[in-house]
Amino acid sequence: MTFFATVIMPYLAFVSFLAGMSYRVWRWASSPVPFRIPTTCGQQESLPFIRADKLENPPDRLHAFLRMLLEVLLFRSLFRGAQAEKRGETLVFGSAKWLWFFALMFHWSMLFILLRHLRFVLQPVPGWLLGLEAADGFLQIGLPVLYITDIFFLTGLTFLFLRRVALPRLRYISLPSDYLAVLLLIAVGLSGLATRFIWRADITGVKEWALSLVTLRPEPLAAASPAFLTHLILVMCLIAYFPWSKLAHAGGVFLSPTRNLANNSRARRHVNPWNYPAPVHSYAEYENDFREKMRKAGLPLESAEKTEGGAESAAGGLK
Repeated sequence: MTFFATVIMPYLAFVSFLAGMSYRVWRWASSPVPFRIPTTCGQQESLPFIRADKLENPPDRLHAFLRMLLEVLLFRSLFRGAQAEKRGETLVFGSAKWLWFFALMFHWSMLFILLRHLRFVLQPVPGWLLGLEAADGFLQIGLPVLYITDIFFLTGLTFLFLRRVALPRLRYISLPSDYLAVLLLIAVGLSGLATRFIWRADITGVKEWALSLVTLRPEPLAAASPAFLTHLILVMCLIAYFPWSKLAHAGGVFLSPTRNLANNSRARRHVNPWNYPAPVHSYAEYENDFREKMRKAGLPLESAEKTEGGAESAAGGLK
C-alpha cells in the first residue's frame, strides 16, 4: 500500500493531469471561432471624437492582453458583478463584492501554497521561495509555523461551499461534481494542517522521497504516517481529477474567445481561418448571367444603372 501510494499513484496522477490538460487545450485551441465575439461593456474605438474604453473594449492585442491580465490576477469582471433578486414585481440589483473577495482570497492563497510546496522538489531552495515563506508566516505563533494562506484558503473554500448550499437558486443548478471539487479541496487543506500540527511527518524524509520522484529514481517513503498518506492520496486524486472537471477553467480562461480577442470588427474584416475553400458567385456575376431576364422582369440592375450613370456623366462633361 505504501509503495502504491508513494510511487505508483503520483506517476499515474501526473500522467492523468498531463494527458487531460493536453487534450482539453487541444480541443479548445481547435474549436472554430467564426466571428469576433469578445464580451465587452465599453465604447468601441470608432471615430476620433468618440472616447473609447480600451480596456473594456480592446482595439488591439496589447489592450486585450492587459484586459486578460486584470481578469486573471484580480477577477475584474467578478468585481463588477451584480446580484439580481426579484422582490415582488421589481427586479433589484445589488453588489456582490463579497463573492469577489472570497474568491480572490481562495485563489491567491492556493497559488501561494503551491509555490511554498516547491521547497520539497528544489535543492537548494531558492532565496525568493524562502522570502515567500517568511512573508506568509509573519504571524508565527510557536512551532510549527502557522501560515496565513492556510487560513485564507480554508476560509475562502468554506464560504464558497456554504454559498452553494445556502442559496436556493445556486443549489438548484449545482451538480454533484460541483460539491466534489470544493469538498476535495477542503479535505486536502484539512489533512495538510493535520499533518503539520497533529500527526507530524518527517520533513527530511518527505523531501528525499519527492526528489527521488522528480529525478525519476523513485523510492517508496518508508516512514509514511497514516495522516501523510491520507493527505498525499487526496492530493493525487485532486491532480488526477483536475483536467476532467470544472477546475480546468484555470487553463481554459486563457483560450476563451470572449476574453482573449480584440474587438476591432469595425477596423478590420475577420475571416474565419477554419473556412474550407469554396467557389464564390458574386452578385455582379449573377447579374451578368441573368441580365436580360432581370431587365424583362423589371428588376433593377445595379451594374446597368452605374454604367448608364457614368455614360451620362461623361456625355455631360463633353458638352
